Amino acid sequence: MPRFTRETPVPICRTGSPSGLTPPVLLAACLALAAFPAGAEDFRDRIWRGGSAAEAQEERNDFRLVSWNIERGQQLEGVAAALGRETADILLLQEVDRNARRSGSVDIAEDLARRFKMNYVFAAEFLELGQKTSASPAYQGQAVLASLPIRSASIVRFTHQSDYWRPRWFIPNWAVFQRRVGGRLALAAEIQAGRRAIVVYNVHLESRGPEAVRLRQMQEVLAHALKHSGAMPIVIAGDLNVASASSPVIQAILEAGFRTAVGGQATTARGAPLDWIFVRGDLGFSDGSVKSEVRASDHYPVTVRISVGR
Repeated sequence: MPRFTRETPVPICRTGSPSGLTPPVLLAACLALAAFPAGAEDFRDRIWRGGSAAEAQEERNDFRLVSWNIERGQQLEGVAAALGRETADILLLQEVDRNARRSGSVDIAEDLARRFKMNYVFAAEFLELGQKTSASPAYQGQAVLASLPIRSASIVRFTHQSDYWRPRWFIPNWAVFQRRVGGRLALAAEIQAGRRAIVVYNVHLESRGPEAVRLRQMQEVLAHALKHSGAMPIVIAGDLNVASASSPVIQAILEAGFRTAVGGQATTARGAPLDWIFVRGDLGFSDGSVKSEVRASDHYPVTVRISVGR
């Protein structure tokens, strides 16, 4: 099927068959064209930035980090209350909505950064075709928030993706069907922690398909991480969607020289160990925990205190 954009001429949408009916494939193209917001294709390499944390920071060698799949921020007040109790310095959030109707058409990352006076970067996994408003396209992605300076950020958009979410001509772009454009990614950010910089990878691996897909995606994260010098402290954290603690995804991370700071415990009510935090390099960790009492998402937050070597 041809690739259409907003600028594509649309005479195909006129009935032109002898019966007076538009052929199904051409009708599908018309429907897809009508649903695809103008300018939305530009999101794949875009990083949104903002926040109000001061650039100048006192000397810091330890900080608290939270990783959490917040289920689009649909329970935003509960999410904010839980994060407020943690008083974290770095937040790695997955399934973060931007302008989606299901979460009140709110820019969730910007809202939380404003509440907690933090800097943030956001990258969109998906353009959510069934969640847009007339004023703006809707996205879901990952956000890194920090009370420390965020020096730079980059996107690792995986080449290995599931096609489960992609639009199909026979499925309407209604919210219930979750039709999307885009793909899973890791959002990498370099954060200044005292005199040292650290790199964090906020990862969301595919929830659909075999473990082999998730393994290939994690291998892309690890390959990107290897571009940094061995002296660079690195954190990999997020929703890995692994079937168990013995997953080959976990084994690949450990074989790459990372240590488990939090992981292996159930991080959802279903009992699955989906959410993990790993560290590499001159980083110590303590007080790792899963906040299973929190009910503002279908995942529990995972937290840890990390110290940076001097």
